[in-house]
Amino acid sequence: MSINSETLVNHMNREIAAIQPSDILAFNAEIANIPGIVRLTLGEPDFNTPEHVKQAAIKSIEADESHYAPSNGTLALRTAAAEFLAQKYDVHYDPASEVIITAGATGGIYTALSSILNPGDEVLIPTPIFPLYIAIVKLAGATPVFMDTSANGFVLSPEQLQTTLAAHPKTKAVVLNFPSNPTGVTYRHDDLKALAEVLADQPIFVLSDEIYSELTYGEHHESIANYLPEQTILLNGVSKSHAMTGWRIGIMCAPKAITTQLGKIHQFTVTSTTTNAQAAATEALKNGLDDGQTMKREYQDRRDYLYDALNQLGFQSAKPEGAFYLFSKIPAGLPQNSMAFCRELAHEARVALIPGSSFGPGGEGYVRISYAASLADLKTAVTRIGAYVASKKQED
Repeated sequence: MSINSETLVNHMNREIAAIQPSDILAFNAEIANIPGIVRLTLGEPDFNTPEHVKQAAIKSIEADESHYAPSNGTLALRTAAAEFLAQKYDVHYDPASEVIITAGATGGIYTALSSILNPGDEVLIPTPIFPLYIAIVKLAGATPVFMDTSANGFVLSPEQLQTTLAAHPKTKAVVLNFPSNPTGVTYRHDDLKALAEVLADQPIFVLSDEIYSELTYGEHHESIANYLPEQTILLNGVSKSHAMTGWRIGIMCAPKAITTQLGKIHQFTVTSTTTNAQAAATEALKNGLDDGQTMKREYQDRRDYLYDALNQLGFQSAKPEGAFYLFSKIPAGLPQNSMAFCRELAHEARVALIPGSSFGPGGEGYVRISYAASLADLKTAVTRIGAYVASKKQED
């Protein structure tokens, strides 16, 4: 008798069994076939990749650049990435030894956490946060320690960080993501300086995902690497800044001693990212430094409209300072379980949002709304949400 595959499942990595598939992708698939639904679910720019960037990829293909790139990325792209980070954010890395080109920021998150964590380690994660970090920490056999920031405007305070560190002596790393997915809040100069003072001189890594840095409103984005250069593993990329999510190009930077170790995991999991996509990203970072500004202005207009319109309907939100998400509290009198609310809204009002419970502690009772959608779609969504809210008030 042959072995049953169900039996073999019990012999797989034990950590996989404890990880559930993404709520975000599952819910998006669940409601996808509702006729005429307006989906404000995924973090997918609704702009196209700039034409000059696409042409660089075409030229690369026509030049038969179809072979393996160096594992850490072409020197041209690593140089362009280092120059981009230096010019935009005044952080400095040697492209020859301190920059790795990853398969999107996701590839960088996996490489970094897999490289630094041992079973039994703890990782401090301010929540609500994109759930990817949590799953990868668990896959490494480490333990995520959640710091619920909902009572502090979704910003991690130095006091909360200090208290959590004192209670968790096995802390190996702290995760930061700013501007934040899902809340749109970010950290400014004083915030970063205060957090850095808590972490300085401690053998703790800071994994800082700053992929939305070019979509920061108001004050200029500042990196935590300015304050903790020796401890920070910095992530960035072209997915959001240049509407290149499908090209899968991320940037991971750290001091040489750390990058040397990160390169091992990257090499044995990815080998190298796609050669012609690297040519496109090189063009984006060399000759399209400000390509994201037009998109950012449009996002900011959408943010202002959506923030005001939903506030009038009773949805309280922290005003986003970056990215393209609004994290809104469900008004009283509506289903307070965020998954139940989103399901009902999708089926009754044909508007799809993501339940706040998908983003960890502090997220329940909220919804994430992506305004990476046309203003026309946003206005349609607000009209439908308004009619839904009014109908619920009539029922009361």
